[in-house]
Amino acid sequence: MSAVMKDNDWIRIGMLDEIPRLGARVVETEKGNIAVFRTATDAVFALHDKCPHKGGPLSQGIVHGDRVACPLHDWKIQLETGLAVAPDEGCAASFPIRIEEGIIYLSLVPNEGCPDTV
Repeated sequence: MSAVMKDNDWIRIGMLDEIPRLGARVVETEKGNIAVFRTATDAVFALHDKCPHKGGPLSQGIVHGDRVACPLHDWKIQLETGLAVAPDEGCAASFPIRIEEGIIYLSLVPNEGCPDTV
């Protein structure tokens, strides 16, 4: 997806309908790729597009419920927090998302709580 600057910390990345339900899109940034996911209930989440296990592209994983399964080794990552589901351990940085009139905006400032940084 192409990113358009909106203000200091937020970028416009496109319309909600441009991401299929249970799918993802990649936003390329100067600091690395960010995967933007849409759940079956139209919730939208953003994670660093790198599994904490072996660096697999989370954007290519399968979204189910509020998790994504890494395509390399099937680690489950919580979409809201970026935390790996036990017994696995690790974290992919999560990023704030907001939706206004069907337009998705992404903050490039990661949420606190995860040592992974883009």
